Amino acid sequence: MLQEPVIRARGLVKCFGALRAVEGVDFDVPPARCFGFLGPNGAGKTTTLKMLMGLADFDAGELSVLGFELPAQARAIRARVGLVPQGDNLDPDFTVRENLFMYARFFGLTRREVAGRVDELLEFANLTHKADARVDQLSGGMQRRLTIARALVNDPDIVVLDEPTSGLDPQMRHVIWGRLSELRARGVTLVLTTHYMEEAERLCDELVVMDHGRILDQGSPGELIRRHVEPDVIELRGEVSDGVFATLSSMSSRCERHGTAVYVYTGAPTVILDFLGEADGLTVIHRRAGLEDVFLHLTGRELRE
Repeated sequence: MLQEPVIRARGLVKCFGALRAVEGVDFDVPPARCFGFLGPNGAGKTTTLKMLMGLADFDAGELSVLGFELPAQARAIRARVGLVPQGDNLDPDFTVRENLFMYARFFGLTRREVAGRVDELLEFANLTHKADARVDQLSGGMQRRLTIARALVNDPDIVVLDEPTSGLDPQMRHVIWGRLSELRARGVTLVLTTHYMEEAERLCDELVVMDHGRILDQGSPGELIRRHVEPDVIELRGEVSDGVFATLSSMSSRCERHGTAVYVYTGAPTVILDFLGEADGLTVIHRRAGLEDVFLHLTGRELRE
């Protein structure tokens, strides 16, 4: 039997003056899954997360979380949802352990009630050895792990993560990906925004691509890749003449020039690679298409401020 979604949005609209930041979006988030929001800066991702947390009102539409309707039941929703914001807003005046105890008080939980859980969360975040250290004595990765642990102090059904690994090195991203995968395996629903395509491919069971406040498409990473881009991409770095570019365009499904790079999208890479031969003066990279190709195809390559 199909399970009821834990988050349901219909026709959701959010305006800031004349700007329509979210433009009538619809989506369902199933339980115990990881649901992602991808999009350029200003696409409406963070605004959408704030609305489903009850931290921002919406101007039109319907939104429910765990069966509670927003905005009327926002307090009940926040009691069962954990939030990992973009930046670590930990209290520098307290130790690692005290940060968890103090945050628990926002949910009306006493030290006695959460003492065991705090120990579990310190172990989960691999911070037991830093329990009595002040926040300013932690590395950036440790602070991020503590922020994630803090979001779990109320034993939430849903955890909302806004760019959870932004600015972290690859090793730390992999550690956090492992922790988030553990949460999902325990039945916690994850909702996240990210600019890391590898992160979205690894973690998300389903995602939406947003731009200008609208949802452009929705599906699993594999579905979106199959739907929007050819299976193989050949990247050329160097001077590609107009004649070579024209030939590549005729041999492929799609050929694009961006700056000094040329991207050839094809279902028959061997033909392209044979044509290029040794490709004097060119660097040739052959790879499988990924979510980044979908993202750029749907939202474009121009810079966003």
